[in-house]
Amino acid sequence: MASRRYRLDRQVSYAMDLSVQCQTVTEGIETLKPWNFNISYDKLVIASGAEALTFGIKGVNEHATFLREVYHGQEIWRKLLLNLMQSDVPGVTEEEKRRLLHCVVVGGGATGVEFSGEVSDFILKIFSCQRYSHVKDYIHVMLIEANEILSSFDDRLCVYATKQLTKSGVHLVRGLVQDVQPEKIILSDGTDVPYGMLVWSTGVGPSPFVNSLDIPKAKERIEIDEWLRVPSVQDVCSIGDCSGFLESTGRQVIPALAQVAERQGKYLASLLNKVGKEGGGHANCAQNINLGDPFIYKMFFLFVHRLLWHGLLPREAKGVSLAGFTSFFLWLSAYLTRVMSWRNKFYVLINWLTTLVFGRDISRI
Repeated sequence: MASRRYRLDRQVSYAMDLSVQCQTVTEGIETLKPWNFNISYDKLVIASGAEALTFGIKGVNEHATFLREVYHGQEIWRKLLLNLMQSDVPGVTEEEKRRLLHCVVVGGGATGVEFSGEVSDFILKIFSCQRYSHVKDYIHVMLIEANEILSSFDDRLCVYATKQLTKSGVHLVRGLVQDVQPEKIILSDGTDVPYGMLVWSTGVGPSPFVNSLDIPKAKERIEIDEWLRVPSVQDVCSIGDCSGFLESTGRQVIPALAQVAERQGKYLASLLNKVGKEGGGHANCAQNINLGDPFIYKMFFLFVHRLLWHGLLPREAKGVSLAGFTSFFLWLSAYLTRVMSWRNKFYVLINWLTTLVFGRDISRI
């Protein structure tokens, strides 16, 4: 039986009946013919997220793996192990082994740096110390960034991250990717970089759905006011990576982070509950209701885990930056607070402890 889910069509109806045009999408062996339907609403929240930013570079979508969804992580895990097994097949040339075991990461932001450190730790400490020790000289991780890595961080943390990444075996390269081919990428200076796995982590941009909406945009994001409402459309709000503050609000661009969407979601839920209690829950009934305090976002911590006890930068704390074991401990503590139930917190903690004692499990793909 094919599974069924719904997606928003490329247009949202803003007529007086307030409805959203939708279309069914089926997945599985038995696909069904799509059909269109409308859903009426009193309040609408657009939280469609964003898509990986490729800058229009040819071949990225076809050959690179992104770091956005759960299946991306599964694909990276599977690709690493399969490349390792393929490199162990008799008759594979030295050049092909080096290509298969060369992991290239494009993008030197927090996500790219974190992933580079993690994958270097994973393949060097796990694979080279166990059954695949004979290929340890072929395994390499390269991080390509057009500017300085972690350019939005404190300068001291940038130097620290560079030093620790290099120490952990990551090769840092400054350059621009011009073309992506099935087994190599070409930089703007003409350099060819062969790869077995290419991970793309250069930030996010607007999705086709957001681009298709005929409403004002703020730097390619849906314009919202201080209460996360879309001023140009009655009873519509927007949160997450797809939204950005109006220029007239004087607010800075909201970073595309999970912690931003989490806090916006909690704020908006509270706001809508308040509006409903005061009689503004129906369409076109909330014009004269006092909404209370506007949404204010403060970034408490921005983490970069795994740089051999990595760095931490509280962006809102003036001149305060941390690196080393203290930051690593704070990262673990903050991560546990984001796990929803005590049961899951216990499972995560036990998983960390077993990994520390027995190493990582590489038996499952």
